[in-house]
Amino acid sequence: MHLAFINPNSTEAMTDNIVAAARAALPAARITGATNTDGPPAIQGAADGEAAIAGLLARIPKARAGGAQAIVIACFDDTGLAEAQGIADCPVLGIGQSAYLMAATLGVRFSVVTSTAASVPVIAGNIRAQGFGGRCASVRACGLPVLEIDAGGAAVCARLAEEIALARDRDGAATVVLGCAGMAALAPELTARTGMRLIDGVAAAAHLARAAVDFTAREGG
Repeated sequence: MHLAFINPNSTEAMTDNIVAAARAALPAARITGATNTDGPPAIQGAADGEAAIAGLLARIPKARAGGAQAIVIACFDDTGLAEAQGIADCPVLGIGQSAYLMAATLGVRFSVVTSTAASVPVIAGNIRAQGFGGRCASVRACGLPVLEIDAGGAAVCARLAEEIALARDRDGAATVVLGCAGMAALAPELTARTGMRLIDGVAAAAHLARAAVDFTAREGG
């Protein structure tokens, strides 16, 4: 099975980390990555998302031509997801959408911990639009830029762990969704620090994309 993860931003190192996390989650699949070199270096808010859409969409047919059976938009804002689904002839998932769906499947109340405050309105709007508002306890910004999160390190993990604990203790979240693709590689460390069940959208999307490909193959779709 071939799954393509498209990073809507232009940072190649972030694409590499996303692909590594997806391969760790689904080692039996062939997972490739593509970087939107026409996009902004990071997506932090609605304006960055809009600036990324054209380049992202241009990479959809390239992924299909390369043999991808499903495509994952690897930005937690689900940048261009509806537009991509409108032009693709295969399943297209977003990592935000996949994380919310996984939380709903597990039947738990969740909070999202994301990067900067600029991302909060976009994420909150997506949660409402996708029908998950009743299960969402909060959307919290840790105040760290996307690329700083992606670089990782002890200070980054400590800050994220603080916000995860607040989501549990103040907001009543049973699980926390990691609201940035750059957090995918940090999930094991954050789980160990907090003891919380965490949902990484990259891993969730890999598993749901596999299910979508299997389902469409069986149904002949």
